[in-house]
Amino acid sequence: ESPCVFSTAAQQRSTGDECGPEDPCDEPKHPLSDCALEHKAIKLEEQVRDLTERYRKALADSENVRRRTQKFVEDAKLFGIQSFCRDLVEVADILEKTAESAAEEAEPSNPNPTLQKIYEGLALIEAKLQSVFAKHGLQKMNPVGGKYDPYDHEIVCHVPAEGMQPGTIALVTQDGYKLHGRTIRHALVGVAVESQE
Repeated sequence: ESPCVFSTAAQQRSTGDECGPEDPCDEPKHPLSDCALEHKAIKLEEQVRDLTERYRKALADSENVRRRTQKFVEDAKLFGIQSFCRDLVEVADILEKTAESAAEEAEPSNPNPTLQKIYEGLALIEAKLQSVFAKHGLQKMNPVGGKYDPYDHEIVCHVPAEGMQPGTIALVTQDGYKLHGRTIRHALVGVAVESQE
């Protein structure tokens, strides 16, 4: 046996001899008092509560961010074509006015078959365009007879309320449009008012 092993064994024996019956060897040399342990436990409980609260707040914040991001993505899908639609409804205006002019020219008093065909073609294009608009959530407002709403309509004139309730819309000078319920172009309207006599 090496002297190192012998000295370690001797040391263990001498340490064991020093332990008396009232002084057990496995007891810590600096034991914490009950009061100190209780104080430490209270501190740990407070830390756990604090961390749990922070975790709950972090989860709630994360959920809010997720919801907001999801809403943003959904809105982007629905309203990403808003600017394009605004431009396109101006084309619809021109088409509608042209179809109206052709209809006036193609009356029975003017039996021109070419004009009649042009009118029919324009009417078909107009119907198809409105069908495409509807497919993508773009709808023309039909406010005549309804109440004036500043979110949807812009007043351009007042007209005498002949057989209409004052404050209702009597005429539309430019069609308004909504995209998935959101107004993208106000309708230009004439509102019925009581005549001042």
